[in-house]
Amino acid sequence: MSKSKRIAAIDIGTNSIRCIVVEATEEGQFRILDDEKGAVRLGEGLSASGAITPMAAERARQTLLRMRKLVDGLKVAALEVVATSAVRSASNGTALVHEWQEILGVEIRVISGEEEAALAAQSALRNFDLGDKRFAVFDIGGGSLELATVQGSHVEAYYSLDLGAVVMTERFLAADPIKEQDYKKFRRYVAEALKTCFNGEKVRLQTLIGSGGTVNAIAGMVTAMQQRSYTGSHGLRLLRSEIVHLLAMLLRTDLAGRGQIAGFNPDRADIIVAGVAVVDALMEFFDANVLLVNERGVREGMIVQGMRRHGLMPEPSSPRSWRESLVAFGRSCQMDESHARHVAMLALALFDAVAKPFGMGKRERAILEGAALLHDIGYYISYHSHHKHSCHLIRHADLYGFTPRERELMAQAARYHRKALPKKKHEEYQRLSERDKLVVARLGGILRLADGLDRRRAGMVEELSCQFKDNSLLMTLYGAEDISVELFGGAAKKDLFEEVFGLKTVFLTPQE
Repeated sequence: MSKSKRIAAIDIGTNSIRCIVVEATEEGQFRILDDEKGAVRLGEGLSASGAITPMAAERARQTLLRMRKLVDGLKVAALEVVATSAVRSASNGTALVHEWQEILGVEIRVISGEEEAALAAQSALRNFDLGDKRFAVFDIGGGSLELATVQGSHVEAYYSLDLGAVVMTERFLAADPIKEQDYKKFRRYVAEALKTCFNGEKVRLQTLIGSGGTVNAIAGMVTAMQQRSYTGSHGLRLLRSEIVHLLAMLLRTDLAGRGQIAGFNPDRADIIVAGVAVVDALMEFFDANVLLVNERGVREGMIVQGMRRHGLMPEPSSPRSWRESLVAFGRSCQMDESHARHVAMLALALFDAVAKPFGMGKRERAILEGAALLHDIGYYISYHSHHKHSCHLIRHADLYGFTPRERELMAQAARYHRKALPKKKHEEYQRLSERDKLVVARLGGILRLADGLDRRRAGMVEELSCQFKDNSLLMTLYGAEDISVELFGGAAKKDLFEEVFGLKTVFLTPQE
């Protein structure tokens, strides 16, 4: 392989062709340089004719020519290309693959549905940590639904069903508006397909991890309807009720109306009902209540395979823990690790003292730990307003194990570790729900105080213990040396903590 550490993956799907270009890092990870999409609709009319139409083939040819130029311009050292459902099933699929290979200059692998499911599962296991729970991973495209059941980090089985959004739309839901009897027939078909796939066995799974254009569109529409604003939908946690309500809204809307819905590409308006309905049927079948959004899916699986094949990623690549992800990101921003870890220790000790009486749990604790470890990374950009820079960096970071909401709360908690307290003129804070404003204020108050207690960045306060007395919190600080500077720092930065918890903070030393 050449000196370049850039690799690209092209996924030739039934609805679209996607190209992702990444650059390997020294740590065996990668950063995305470009992400290109072409909505070519290879599956258009495929169910009826059995072949990819000349118009669809031409759209694909033009898209691949553009992607070849993009890849060449970015000086990519290796290109991985796969074709999936439409090409697998089309009578002219083999001939088109030969033509497209001439354009791209590399072999195109026509992979099975099970191989596609394996790539999606590989991506999901890199991005989500569900402990020892049993769950399912799925990827829904235009032609097929790929599925894997997983226990912890072990994949049990792969499945592939012809339930893609384009295929199901053409077969059942072509009328506009959609007819009720057609929709009922479609739902019976999907339910029977899933039942047959699992031999009639009832499989109950609390959580599904989904990828593909339909899942990304669901995430976009749900967040737009709820007027939530995140930097992306990767890691978003959606409830079954949100999918049900979205589907009901889509079924009441004709094609023109669906094209006006915020949060997704209107090019998908004609197939979105079928896609969302298949996801809903899948959650119903498994009795699942949670859908986690994986924005990456099959293409990331291809990238991982390619990087391993070319020696750019260690083998095997076990998932990072969320804490390792935080530290790795902090180090990439040249954080003061000893100060960050010490502030995190003090912040967590304070959190543990107030968590139970104020109804805070383990996820708030993890968010606080992240904010504490990363609160000063804004120095990487500039000392001035570094709390705001920290907020920006965290908001856009790729942090394993945290949802977009949790990442936003972490970013804003870090933002309030110094300078101004939350105010009405702070737009990002005001966009939060009332519940999340309280979480940010509480965690920001704890972090702000903990940072003050390491005023000299020397770990002088070695330990703290807390005791409630009336409306006060008596905090005893332990240190082997004089901690007068830290007492001053804590007193200067206890304002937000006292305001949000309604407690007067009294600092004590063992001698008092």
